Amino acid sequence: MKANELKKLSTEELLEKERKLKEELFNLRFQLATGQLVDTTKISACKKDIARVKTLLTERAANA
Repeated sequence: MKANELKKLSTEELLEKERKLKEELFNLRFQLATGQLVDTTKISACKKDIARVKTLLTERAANA
């Protein structure tokens, strides 16, 4: 996910996106633990997306 795409979202949408990404990360970790996850790069990509969302939320809070 690109940062430009995230900047277009509202704060509420970003919070919802963060919640969904955390759920996805949980599911990916669960799949990894049970041996079902084939592509482990999805975990790091999901973590980076969460970090992007949190960065934008922090920037908006600082500017407000």
